[in-house]
Amino acid sequence: MKKLNVIAATLAGLALSVSLGAFAHDPEHEKITILEEHPTLNIPGKKVLVLTVDYLPGQASMAHTHAGTTVAYVLEGEVISKVNDGPETTYKPGQTFYEPAGAKHYVSKNASATKPAKLLVYMVLDEKDAPLSPMPK
Repeated sequence: MKKLNVIAATLAGLALSVSLGAFAHDPEHEKITILEEHPTLNIPGKKVLVLTVDYLPGQASMAHTHAGTTVAYVLEGEVISKVNDGPETTYKPGQTFYEPAGAKHYVSKNASATKPAKLLVYMVLDEKDAPLSPMPK
């Protein structure tokens, strides 16, 4: 049974890597790196993801949604974020922001045109969900 769980977790990780490939290699957009992925044993059908989001100077994410609950922590640089109807807010190293499940993330970008920025992100979402889904233009 343990071997089957390891195989399932490996396949899920590969599926996420493939689903993120378009975002991670697009030079106009951020680089997303999944650091950890675990099923939540106390909440069947859910998983926890830990990932980093790296922005080159001037880079931005496309408008997107997250199916799961998200908490972001700024590791370096400054990031401008706008979630749902909230204001655009600039976050600095050591600050966090929260996105409820299903939120519309209209703006997420590096505030600097000369320095990189990096987020550490924690997510709780359904086992089958991707970390983000692009919003229609």
